[in-house]
Amino acid sequence: MSMPMDDSIKRWTAKRKTALVIELIQGKTTVAEASRSFDLTPSEIESWVEDAKRGMENSLRANPLDIREQYEKQLKDLQEAYGEAMLELCARKKLQALMERDGVRGECAIGPSTAPNN
Repeated sequence: MSMPMDDSIKRWTAKRKTALVIELIQGKTTVAEASRSFDLTPSEIESWVEDAKRGMENSLRANPLDIREQYEKQLKDLQEAYGEAMLELCARKKLQALMERDGVRGECAIGPSTAPNN
């Protein structure tokens, strides 16, 4: 890596994270190399790259969102995903209760064992 950073960095400032992300984008290092060199998890580095992409996308918009708008949009997206997950969980619980009531165990109600023969 060509980064002039100390391998024993204790605190990753925004400036240091940016330098690392730029190295990754330029192909001067890989996530695996950076992970080993700086004792970071690959997922942590990848999250910095994703944050940088969102920031770049926003800064290149004709009308950039301010930080509050970005967070509100992200919160709305997460709330929608949470709502969908809760609906799916409720549906699965109802299906499980129906299957237990009908004596079906561990199989889908419409599976190979209950499908009509053709």
